[in-house]
Amino acid sequence: MKKQILIISFILMGITSHAQLKKISGNVSDDSGPLPGATILVKGTKMVTNSDFDGNYSLTAAIGNTLVFSYLGYKTQEITIGKLTTINVTMEADASNLEEVVVVGYATQTKQSIVSAVSSRVFEQKRTKRREADTYKNKLARQLQGTVTGVQVNSEAIAPKTKPSKNRKAPLYIVDGTPIQKQYNAVVSQIDPATIDKINTYNKYKAKQLFGEIANNGCIVISTKSGNYQIENDENYASINENQFEKVALSPLSTFSIDVDKASYSNVRRMINAGQNIPMDAVKIEEMINYFEYSYPQPEKHPFSITTEMVENPWNTETNLVRIGLQGKTHANETLPPSNLTFLIDVSGSMSSANKLPLLKSAFKLLVHQLREKDNVSIVVYAGAAGMVLAPTSGAHKEKIINAINNLEAGGSTAGGAGIELAYKLAAKNYKRNGNNRVILATDGDFNVGASSNTAMMKLIEEKRKSGVFLSVLGFGIGNYKDSKLETLADKGNGNHAYIDTMQEAQKVFGKEFGGTLYTIAKDVKIQVELNPSKVKAYRLIGYENRLLNEEDFVDDTKDAGELGSGHRVTALYEVIPVGVKSNFLKEDIALKYTSTVNNGAFSDELLTVKFRYKLPKETKSQEIVHVLADKTMPMSTDFKFTAAVALFGMQLRKSQFSNNTTLENVLALAEAGRGTDKEGYRAEFIRLVKAKENNL
Repeated sequence: MKKQILIISFILMGITSHAQLKKISGNVSDDSGPLPGATILVKGTKMVTNSDFDGNYSLTAAIGNTLVFSYLGYKTQEITIGKLTTINVTMEADASNLEEVVVVGYATQTKQSIVSAVSSRVFEQKRTKRREADTYKNKLARQLQGTVTGVQVNSEAIAPKTKPSKNRKAPLYIVDGTPIQKQYNAVVSQIDPATIDKINTYNKYKAKQLFGEIANNGCIVISTKSGNYQIENDENYASINENQFEKVALSPLSTFSIDVDKASYSNVRRMINAGQNIPMDAVKIEEMINYFEYSYPQPEKHPFSITTEMVENPWNTETNLVRIGLQGKTHANETLPPSNLTFLIDVSGSMSSANKLPLLKSAFKLLVHQLREKDNVSIVVYAGAAGMVLAPTSGAHKEKIINAINNLEAGGSTAGGAGIELAYKLAAKNYKRNGNNRVILATDGDFNVGASSNTAMMKLIEEKRKSGVFLSVLGFGIGNYKDSKLETLADKGNGNHAYIDTMQEAQKVFGKEFGGTLYTIAKDVKIQVELNPSKVKAYRLIGYENRLLNEEDFVDDTKDAGELGSGHRVTALYEVIPVGVKSNFLKEDIALKYTSTVNNGAFSDELLTVKFRYKLPKETKSQEIVHVLADKTMPMSTDFKFTAAVALFGMQLRKSQFSNNTTLENVLALAEAGRGTDKEGYRAEFIRLVKAKENNL
């Protein structure tokens, strides 16, 4: 009975029972690589399959049957099955059904006529990988525009007057290497046609192959004549809810993780210099404060020294300011242990702008020149996929490392998760037991293939940090910079985060602060401040909103916290309201039935106690330091004045209610008084920035 059913099944499929069945497999490709999703049909039957992501397929057929290979935009091919069981097919492009349209000689016209102008232009089909790579090398093409089968593009898609139809899914837009994932219609509609050099339009099949899942509905690649179009409103920053005043009677403990990141200041500096509006959430006051150097003493017993002091608040006579400073022990570069470094470099299409990959390559050369013979460097790159471009190489072979960097080119989608997986795998394979093992990730943070959400990336890094490999994250670029994602990576990867906008900043990160960038002297550093209710009515931590911890986290050695590098400094400011002082920032006290709020007068000479917990880089158990600050205001030092100036400027940029109606003139007065010797000129630069912001108001 089973044999009869089998014979009937073969007859229905057009395959006779006496035919010799065999398993046929192979690969479908074009001259630029595999073609995923190609259709393979046994002619005259219902047997059909599709090629997988790598272009591979398999099915069962009989000798003499004909296989029909088809793919949108390509000529259909028919091959009769003979004795061979492996049939590989290279598809030819069908000029009548182009998958990519190229338009050259673009002229000024209205936005609504961009697509309709296609028919009067010269079309060109790009088929080989070499030419596609060249397209990206020249900033994703010089001059093209158009429509193509599989992409829904019309004047409504460029400048929509109404919401697009549910059945009409929008394609991915890439402008000068930057994918537009948010407000893409608004961005594209704002581009002056006279500035457009070329527009590429890929059908969804080719787009998915080049750019990944994000381009599942096709892709339109726009290149402007400048090659560096400034795209607004596609940068991403984590939401910050400003710290409020806490009553000591109800909440006497303040707990947070240290933060040595400095990305916010250089990013804000970039925006001010460009005359741009500054998103409030881009302003992280603690990162702005910690960008600058302060005169804290070198440590003796522990990996860092502690400095505390209290002064009268220069912007609010009702409060005082408390400064807590940590100074990490400084190690000379030549005394640092051998390094096992893995450069993880984003070479996706979004990195093609001049302020991204070209700047990145120049920045990394500064680091290479400081490497020693005992240091090893590997280079991993990622775009649509990840790969190693330089095997572990001694720092003695600087020319070889630099050549590998020079050969990097941008193009494709952004598989950041895959790149991180490979980089950590390589770092673990070449692990130096008594050395410095670190992945240095350089990107704009615009991951869009594989693990890409903040949550997914956080989980990935939390798993990878168990290997003992630390992570430094360097942000580059304008327009689509994903600060929130990069901050998450650095935070969870036992590392630090910097934003590089110029070669001067690269010199600061890789030159002046080389040891701190690469060598960790203490990890999971936490601070817990207990305020004396007999002296302090209320307090407010300025900044560190994204670093707050629960009270119990302080003694939990499994709780991740910030890392301190060689020579790093960390500063935290508290604004405190003394007992007996009324403030508009405080509401009426709530009478408690079961909890006593009566001050017993003990420790009458103490304002607060600061506890610090940290682990040595190879340890899992933390150590604790206790430091007491007396209830005594001190004259405001030069350093403290400058610290206050930066904090006040940050509050004004954030439109904080606690800036107390001060002006930029107040900031300038404090900054000028706190300028000091300023050997490197960073404080003078800050003063110029404040003046520039004042002139742009």
